[in-house]
Amino acid sequence: RMETDYNPMEMSNNMGFEEDSDYRDFDGADVKDMRLEAEAVVNDVLFAVSNMFVSKTLPCAEDVAYINVETRERNKYCLELTEAGLRVVAYAFDQTDDSLQTPYHETVYSLLDSLSPAYREFFGNALLQRLEALKKDSQS
Repeated sequence: RMETDYNPMEMSNNMGFEEDSDYRDFDGADVKDMRLEAEAVVNDVLFAVSNMFVSKTLPCAEDVAYINVETRERNKYCLELTEAGLRVVAYAFDQTDDSLQTPYHETVYSLLDSLSPAYREFFGNALLQRLEALKKDSQS
């Protein structure tokens, strides 16, 4: 019989994670969850920006992490990552400016797309190259 419902608890049991692992879902979140999420965000788009890393200065918690990003235009931002998404919280590394009321973006792609035309172009070109490579692979 085919299973159609996805149960994250079944998945985690099958994946060999311990019950007290850092990889629990958000209901049982511990302090490392948002940092892990932030690291994944950085790894996803690092190739398309000048510099990007999780802040070591600002506190990471179970519900928030901060990411520093420098665009290809050399603009620096500090991003806040929460369950609501990502938003700019300062125009410098390792800082937050409470007076900034910037919108949340669901994905790092849409955030960077709005901040950096060079990111958009670089990401688009990388995507095209990947598609061309796949096309060649499927023809051989």
